Amino acid sequence: MATQCYDPENSASRYTLLPDQPDSGHRKSLKIISGIFLSVFLLLSVAFFPILNNQSPDLQIDSRSPAPPSRGVSQGVSDKTFRDVAGASHVSYAWSNAMLSWQRTAYHFQPQKNWMNDPNGPLYHKGWYHLFYQYNPDSAIWGNITWGHAVSKDLIHWLYLPFAMVPDQWYDINGVWTGSATILPDGQIMMLYTGDTDDYVQVQNLAYPANLSDPLLLDWVKFKGNPVLVPPPGIGVKDFRDPTTAWTGPQNGQWLLTIGSKIGKTGVALVYETSNFTSFKLLDGVLHAVPGTGMWECVDFYPVSTKKTNGLDTSYNGPGVKHVLKASLDDNKQDHYAIGTYDLGKNKWTPDNPELDCGIGLRLDYGKYYASKTFYDPKKERRVLWGWIGETDSESADLQKGWASVQSIPRTVLYDKKTGTHLLQWPVEEIESLRVGDPTVKQVDLQPGSIELLRVDSAAELDIEASFEVDKVALQGIIEADHVGFSCSTSGGAASRGILGPFGVIVIADQTLSELTPVYFYISKGADGRAETHFCADQTRSSEAPGVGKQVYGSSVPVLDGEKHSMRLLVDHSIVESFAQGGRTVITSRIYPTKAVNGAARLFVFNNATGASVTASVKIWSLESANIQSFPLQDL
Repeated sequence: MATQCYDPENSASRYTLLPDQPDSGHRKSLKIISGIFLSVFLLLSVAFFPILNNQSPDLQIDSRSPAPPSRGVSQGVSDKTFRDVAGASHVSYAWSNAMLSWQRTAYHFQPQKNWMNDPNGPLYHKGWYHLFYQYNPDSAIWGNITWGHAVSKDLIHWLYLPFAMVPDQWYDINGVWTGSATILPDGQIMMLYTGDTDDYVQVQNLAYPANLSDPLLLDWVKFKGNPVLVPPPGIGVKDFRDPTTAWTGPQNGQWLLTIGSKIGKTGVALVYETSNFTSFKLLDGVLHAVPGTGMWECVDFYPVSTKKTNGLDTSYNGPGVKHVLKASLDDNKQDHYAIGTYDLGKNKWTPDNPELDCGIGLRLDYGKYYASKTFYDPKKERRVLWGWIGETDSESADLQKGWASVQSIPRTVLYDKKTGTHLLQWPVEEIESLRVGDPTVKQVDLQPGSIELLRVDSAAELDIEASFEVDKVALQGIIEADHVGFSCSTSGGAASRGILGPFGVIVIADQTLSELTPVYFYISKGADGRAETHFCADQTRSSEAPGVGKQVYGSSVPVLDGEKHSMRLLVDHSIVESFAQGGRTVITSRIYPTKAVNGAARLFVFNNATGASVTASVKIWSLESANIQSFPLQDL
């Protein structure tokens, strides 16, 4: 008799479900063997620069549909509908089922179908990692937000569980929104979350496990006295959301937490104190405020060690500790962070460098990445970061494929002792369990304007480590004053050539390079001889389809004396997560190719500089699929 598994989409609920979508499932790595690889390489090697600058041929599109409505704005949250920068997000492309099936990831977490956004309340409990997430049981667009729930033993392979919370009370009837977990010294779990009331007021609510001895935390109880917090005077009813994990205050039994808001155009982090998580007091002043940054969502606040290599519990403070303040900016949908000093007695956080303050300086990720949240993992003494990776295609395409959005690969977060200014983000070590066999190892001497094809199995599911050595004579002798102020986003992408760049890796390309996504370094030098390195991801030719995001993402990245230019790429079909210099700068890309799919994807290294040769050293692992399925509850 077949084993029956819990299916969250088809279980009894108060929602009317959409018809089932075709199940794309998760696939094992495909073996790609092509006798034309060598001839293609020879052709591309001599034609690289012209190919990069060729324009894509026009494709016939299906129709031009009305622009989709805003999702969430009327309720006071950021627009959940992707707006293409070229204004073509409402152009409907004739996607085939094969193309859409290929876009589904193999090892990133995502529900079986429908919409997902923010990660919520991640925690570790009795041998299981728990992830809660914003989920729409009804459709592949935002709405009816419920808390999805999944568990894992290793942060890679996941089991879906029943919904943790649904919008069924007056204080959250319009959405069970983002929240965070606080684990008390006696093991109790306090889950504070934002609810959108029947009058569209953002309030904070308390929930807790019905049975703390249950490792799966299947049942959750909403506190009968909810809401426990309402917007204070001077704060808009739609500008009060996303409570953080609490940390211990200076007084015995005191807990502190922060909630994002705004006053005018100034982003602020309000601070509340509590001793029981049911009654709260707003403290005078704010934890921090930055003019001009607008509404702060999904604020995160946590310590990092300046001396050790392990993560720290949220309440840890003392010598050798800095504190990270992170805010998701509602105005531009970017996650910003800053490193500074926290005065627990005065309840004030001060950035180390005011020019790199939260919201005006560094970003966690320079691509499609938002609403991130960390938690402390006591099992491995590390701080783990989750982030929502949204779509950059059309809403109609999401409805056609039946799903939208994934979570990033969890990342460890450490203080960068070498720079003293950056965090280091790195994929959790468990991702390496998906590597298949020994890596493909390649060292390539790349002359200016050259490209080389790398033969791999399934170029759609890869873990790539690459380092690049630039010719020292060229690097030290060249001054390129006209490239001071270089910016990835306005540079024109990898087709824009300079003396010292671009050079890097091309992923998810077809064999003719009519579709390609270069991830690369570009070195600019000023009249003073000082070099500045930029790390970029170019999506301008990632797809021949209209109506999808085709930006160039990126930022500068510190490359210190004695360091090679290094990157690590996690390629998973329509997602590429790129980490430069050990994770100082990170870029997440969403790509929607029409040709480089279903075995046609190729991988290259390239050097499109005009005046410097580059030696590339590359290790490439094929990755197998993660096992993500429903939990067999009947076997308990």
